[in-house]
Amino acid sequence: MNENRGYEPWPLEINVCENGKILELSFDNNDKFLISAELLRVESPSAEVKGHGHNEKKVIPGKHAVVILAVEQVGNYAVKLRFDDGHDTGIYSWKYLYHLGSQKEEVWSKYLDQLSSKGLSRT
Repeated sequence: MNENRGYEPWPLEINVCENGKILELSFDNNDKFLISAELLRVESPSAEVKGHGHNEKKVIPGKHAVVILAVEQVGNYAVKLRFDDGHDTGIYSWKYLYHLGSQKEEVWSKYLDQLSSKGLSRT
């Protein structure tokens, strides 16, 4: 199925685990991901994080303890996550969630490097 041009994995299941600290995702290609609430929060596709233009992404510190309070489906293409710090404006497409899950180590490493270079902390 992956060899089909234009194929994008489709989510089969999405669960909030570990008291809101982890989002568990299962896709139709048998890929499963555990993504931390912290990573989802600091990589939110919202304008607050991504900015409004090219190269405007902000580095968000202090989100080590953030938890997911709710997951709301948006149409059939995405979910909106509500975090305990009040953030709830990011629309996470299935494609973006798959990207975060499959590239988690690289995205996380880049985030930690950005924090360090700006003298910021996860706590």
